[in-house]
Amino acid sequence: MRQGKVVAVCISRNKGERKTSVELVEVRENHGIIGDAHAGEWHRQVSLLAIESIRKMQALGLRVDAGDFAENITTQGIDLPALPVGSRLTVGEALLEVTQIGKECHTRCAIYHQAGDCVMPKEGIFVKVLHGGIVKPDDAIEVLQ
Repeated sequence: MRQGKVVAVCISRNKGERKTSVELVEVRENHGIIGDAHAGEWHRQVSLLAIESIRKMQALGLRVDAGDFAENITTQGIDLPALPVGSRLTVGEALLEVTQIGKECHTRCAIYHQAGDCVMPKEGIFVKVLHGGIVKPDDAIEVLQ
């Protein structure tokens, strides 16, 4: 069993913009985070990125933090891109299933133009919500399978 923790939870009202850290989020089954632009009945309901990945970009001199890569949940202690599609994990009260590792960026984001690279397409993961609940910073993350 692998364990980690939630560093931050973030939302945005519109797609294509950085997300803002909030105190907690409500995750709804087969929907995603209530109030987030990316929620809906599709396979990328919630996005996760590790703080370790963000620190790589900080080491390049970028002033970035949780939510700046448009991730909903910033994690610590779990190698997210190593999780196979179909893996299930509990995050706070929610049960999530990995549906996609990384993504193709059709347009280069501001981070890419600043650094010449971006970690979200290679190291971010996407999940669908199997069971909803509240998720907040410092909540435990447990990989079940």
